[in-house]
Amino acid sequence: MDLFEWQAKELFGRYGVPVTKQRVVSTPEAARAAADELGLPVMVKAQVKAGGRGKAGGVKFAPTADDAESHAKNILGMDIKGHTVHTVLIAEAADIGEEYYFSFLLDRANRSYLAMCSAEGGMEIEQLAVEKPHALARVAVDPVAGVDDAKALEIATAGNIPEAVRGQAADVIRKLWDVFVGEEATLVEVNPLVRTPDDKVLALDGKVTLDDNASFRHAEVHEAYRDTSATDPLEVRAKELHLNYVKLDGEVGIIGNGAGLVMSTLDVVAYAGEDFGGVRPANFLDIGGGASAEVMANGLDVILSDPSVKSVFVNVFGGITACDAVANGIVQALSLLASRGEEVNKPLVVRLDGNNAEEGRRILSEAAHPLVEQVDTMDGAARRAAELAGKVA
Repeated sequence: MDLFEWQAKELFGRYGVPVTKQRVVSTPEAARAAADELGLPVMVKAQVKAGGRGKAGGVKFAPTADDAESHAKNILGMDIKGHTVHTVLIAEAADIGEEYYFSFLLDRANRSYLAMCSAEGGMEIEQLAVEKPHALARVAVDPVAGVDDAKALEIATAGNIPEAVRGQAADVIRKLWDVFVGEEATLVEVNPLVRTPDDKVLALDGKVTLDDNASFRHAEVHEAYRDTSATDPLEVRAKELHLNYVKLDGEVGIIGNGAGLVMSTLDVVAYAGEDFGGVRPANFLDIGGGASAEVMANGLDVILSDPSVKSVFVNVFGGITACDAVANGIVQALSLLASRGEEVNKPLVVRLDGNNAEEGRRILSEAAHPLVEQVDTMDGAARRAAELAGKVA
C-alpha cells in the first residue's frame, strides 16, 4: 500500500524523524486557515501517489494566506499523471541550503535490503541513477544485523553527505530504518532530505510503501491510511470479503483457483475473445484452495455486480480442494445468492479438471441449473464464455 506524502511524514514523526509541521485539507478555505494556523510562509502540495508533482504545477510556495488559498484552489481537481488531486498538504516552508536523497528498499534480486544515499537529491531518483550513477551510493543491509549508528554513518559517508551534518543525517537514517522495519515497509524514501542554512537536517518529503501481506500485524495503520477514493468500488467490496480480486476492462468474469491458473485463463479468454468482437476478461479472481460455498457465492456476487460482465468462466483444476467440493460450492452458491435476493441472470461456463473432476461434473449435471454450462477443456470453455459474452454485447 502506497502512502500519500502527508501520511508518510506523519509516520516519520512517530519515529522521531524531523519533519515540518503540516495540515492536510480539501478546500481552499481550509488551506487559508491551515496557513494561518501553521504560520507563514507555507508550501501547498498536491497529494497524489505519483511523482513529478512539482513539474505539473502541484507544488507551490505561499508567502501569504491569500496565496495559500489561491494555490489550493488551482491545485485541487488537477490531474497529475492520471491522478486527480482531492487533497493538498499545507506544510511549513523551510529554508533549503542543500538537498540530499535517501531510501531503504527491498532488494528482491538479492533477497535482502538496500540503502541508497546521495548528496545530490531533489531530482527524481531514476534521473539521478541514469545521469550521475557514481553519485548514488548503494549499500547492502544485512536483514539480521539491521542498521545501527555505525551502519547509518557508513551509509551517510558512502552517499557523500557533508561532514558538518553527517552525524545528523546518520541519526535520521537510523530512525528511517526503524520506520522501515517497524511498519514492515518495502520502501521508505525521502527526497529531498534537506540541510537548512543553520545546519539542521529535515525530511521535507516522504514516500512509503507498506507490505499488504503484513497488514494483519499493523491493522490500525493500514486501516487509517488506506485510501479508497480512487479504488474501484468492486475492488473495495471484494477486499472486505477477503477476495483476491482485481477489476479489469472486459466482459467475461473470471473465477479460478490459483494465481497461475487465473493468469493463464485471462490470456486464453483474451485470445478467444478476438473472434467475438474483441471480448476480454473482466477481472482477476483467485479463490485459492478453499472454494467453499460462501467463498464461491461472494466471488460470484462481486463479479455479477459488475455491469460490464456478460458471462462468467469458472476454471478450476482440482488439487487439495477436489472438484466435487467446488461443484457443490457452485450449486450452493447459486442457491445462496437466490436466497439473498441476488439476481443471477448471466451464463456461467464451468470447466473442471483434476482431482474428482468426473464427480464434480456429475454434481453440476444433476443440479441442471439453467445458467450453468459445462465444457471439458480450458480452451473450449474460454471460447464458449467469450462467445456468450459477445452475443450479449
